[in-house]
Amino acid sequence: MKTLLASLAVVALLGAFQVSSCFAGAWTANKGGFYEKGSFNFYYADKNFDRDGNRRDLSDRGEFTDYNLSNYFEYGITDSLTVLNSISYKWLENDNDLSRATAHGIGDVDLGARYRLFQNDAVGVISTQLLVKVPGGYDRNDPLPMGNDQYDTELRLLYGRSLYPKLPGYANLEIGYRLRAGDPSDELRYLVEIGFDLGKNFFTRAKLDGIYSIDNGSKVDGSGNPTTTNNFDLGKLDLTLGYQVTPSMGVELGYRPDLYGQNTAAGANYSVALYFKTP
Repeated sequence: MKTLLASLAVVALLGAFQVSSCFAGAWTANKGGFYEKGSFNFYYADKNFDRDGNRRDLSDRGEFTDYNLSNYFEYGITDSLTVLNSISYKWLENDNDLSRATAHGIGDVDLGARYRLFQNDAVGVISTQLLVKVPGGYDRNDPLPMGNDQYDTELRLLYGRSLYPKLPGYANLEIGYRLRAGDPSDELRYLVEIGFDLGKNFFTRAKLDGIYSIDNGSKVDGSGNPTTTNNFDLGKLDLTLGYQVTPSMGVELGYRPDLYGQNTAAGANYSVALYFKTP
């Protein structure tokens, strides 16, 4: 609980002094509008969160790495309906004193749609989002699988509000439930986000992105991937600094540490991204 409160404080402080020229979260794209983001990510962990939420070294001096190229895309079908998808190609390695496993290939694919329910200047925007996760090109029995090899279905409620004219930014809140087929537990998903412009071209944003396990999954974890356990909690702080090169293109640098959790890897992700959007 202390870690969660500290994380919320970090998000609030970042918002108070600084987050983004591109609204995300609850907002939908205009009809025909798009947002395309390609990124290179590096995730490293040599620790995990145990069942009590304490950080412990991975067994046998283990190290887990995930290099991946990912693509995220949104397109406005109408002003109120946006479709989206996310796909990545991964290179994984799990190495310790006793064994070494590697894998590469297409990870899980997200397909979704966001629908705007309500919007006005005084209240903000309220949307709902349906997301389906489709297993990628791997097998759950691989020595180092890239996922759980099953389908997820998530329904999410999103609320966003511009902070203009008092502050050059926005705030976004999300809550959702993810139904997971097979062995993994269902999950409660939550997100707190704030973003601001830093002058004419720079922008920044901060997200507290959380997963709370319902603990109704299989108690036996046979995967060699410490990030794909069946019953886990996880809270990540996602920090981004971006530069808008032109009205339709920009670059971003990201840092996303795992702040708190249970029964999963405890590491950090580093990313560099290039995005294109409708001006």
